[in-house]
Amino acid sequence: MAFFKSLFQTKPLEDHSNASLGLKRCLSATDLTLLGIGAIIGAGVFVLTGIASAQAGPAIIFSFLLAGVICGFNALAYAELASTVGGCGSAYGYAYATLGEMIAWMIGWDLLLAYGMDAVTVAIGWSAYVKEALHAMGINLPDQLCHDPFHGGVINLPAIVVILFLAKVLTLGVKEGASFNKIIVFIKLAVIAFFIAMGSFYFDSANWHPFLPFGMHGVVSGAGLIFFAFIGFDTISTAAEETINPKRNLPIGIIASLSICTLAYVLVAGVLTGISHYSKLNVDAPVSAAMLRLGSHVGSEIIAFGAIAGLTTAILAMYYGVTRIFLAMSRDGLLPKGFVKVHEKSQTPNRLIWTMGGIFSLAAGLLPISEVAEIVNFGVLAAFCVVSACVIVLRYTKPNVPRPFKTPLSPLIPILGIVSCLYLITSLSQIALWSVTAWTILGLVIYFGYSRRTSTAANTITAVSEAAS
Repeated sequence: MAFFKSLFQTKPLEDHSNASLGLKRCLSATDLTLLGIGAIIGAGVFVLTGIASAQAGPAIIFSFLLAGVICGFNALAYAELASTVGGCGSAYGYAYATLGEMIAWMIGWDLLLAYGMDAVTVAIGWSAYVKEALHAMGINLPDQLCHDPFHGGVINLPAIVVILFLAKVLTLGVKEGASFNKIIVFIKLAVIAFFIAMGSFYFDSANWHPFLPFGMHGVVSGAGLIFFAFIGFDTISTAAEETINPKRNLPIGIIASLSICTLAYVLVAGVLTGISHYSKLNVDAPVSAAMLRLGSHVGSEIIAFGAIAGLTTAILAMYYGVTRIFLAMSRDGLLPKGFVKVHEKSQTPNRLIWTMGGIFSLAAGLLPISEVAEIVNFGVLAAFCVVSACVIVLRYTKPNVPRPFKTPLSPLIPILGIVSCLYLITSLSQIALWSVTAWTILGLVIYFGYSRRTSTAANTITAVSEAAS
C-alpha cells in the first residue's frame, strides 16, 4: 500500500521556497519577459520558418497563428500555476503538487529531453548562420566541421563551441546571464524590424499563389513542426525561485513574451514567403538566404548577425531551463542529490551546468536538426497537456488556495489547451513518436529502479508506515 501511495504522493503547495537551494531572487517582470522573448524568438524565425514553409507554403502564417493560439490556452494555465504553486521545476513541479510523483517524474523526464534537444536544435541552426555569415565575409569553414555525420560532415564544431561558451555564461550568475540576454534580445528585435521593413519593399504577391498549396493539413503539419519554438514562456516558469515577487511577475512575463513573439513570427513569415517562393526556403538559414537571392549582401550579413544573436539567447534560455528542472528533480531525490550543490559565490549549480553542457555539445555536434526538432515537440506538447490538466484538478481539489492569477473561462480554456495539443501530437512523425516512446520506457526503468527508492516523498511515507506499525 505504501508503494502505490508513494507513486501519487503530492507536494505541499507551500514547498517552493528557494532557501534549500540557495538561489538568488533578482529577476523582474522585464527580465522575465526578455527571457521569454530570448527563448521564443530564435529557431522558429531564423531556422524552422523555411522548413515549415516547405510543408505549409505561404499559409505558414496560419501555422504560426495556430501554434500561438494553442500556446495561448496553455500560457494562461501556466500563469495560474506559476502564481499559485511556484517552484523552479515548471510543469514537473506543478504535476508533483497536483497529480503525484510518478506523473511528475514522467513530465520532468520528458521536459529534460525537450529542453535539452531544443538547445541542441537551436545550436545546430546557430552553426548554419555562423557559416553563412563567415562565407559572406569571404571566410569558408570546412564542411566537415560544420555538419553532422548524417549530412556528410564529421562534427558540427561551431554548435559545440556555442554551448560550452553559454555554459560559462550561466556559471557567472543568473543576473549576469539575464543582463547578457537583455542586450542580445534588443539586438535581434532590431534586426527583425530591419528585415520586415526592408523585405516589404521586395514583396511580390505572386509568391503567395497558391496560398494554401497543401491545404489545412499543411497548416497543421507546419504548426506541429514549429510548435517547440514557443516553449520560451515555459522557460519563464522555471525561474520562479529566482524571481522578485513571482506571484505578480511570472504571469506578466509569460503572457507578454508570448504575445510579442507571436506577432513577430507572423510578420516575419509573411514577409519571408512574400520575397521568396516557399519551395526555395527549405534550407538551414532561410532568412539570410532569401536576402542573398535579392542581391542584398549587406542585408544578408545584418540578418545573419541578428540570427546569431537571436539563436544565442534561445540556447541560453533553454539551457537555463533544463538545469533548473533537473535541479528541482534532484532536490526531490528523483535524480542524484549531488547536483543540488550551488556555487557559493555565483549561487548557480555549476556542476549541473557543466554536466549538461557536455551532453548537449556532443548531441549538437553529431545529430541532424530535423529529427531533433520533432522529438522536442512531443515533450513540449505532453507537458502542456499536463499543465492544463493540473489547473482543472487543482480547482477541484484545492478550491480555496489563493490564486493571484486565474485562467479565464476555466475549465473551458484548459480543456481547449489539452485537446489542441493532443491534435498536434497526431501530426508528428513516426520517428519522433518511436524516439519518445523509447525515452519514456527508459524513464520508467530509471524511476522504478532508482528514483522511487531515493525519492524524498517515498522515503517519508515508508518511514511513517513503519512507525505506525
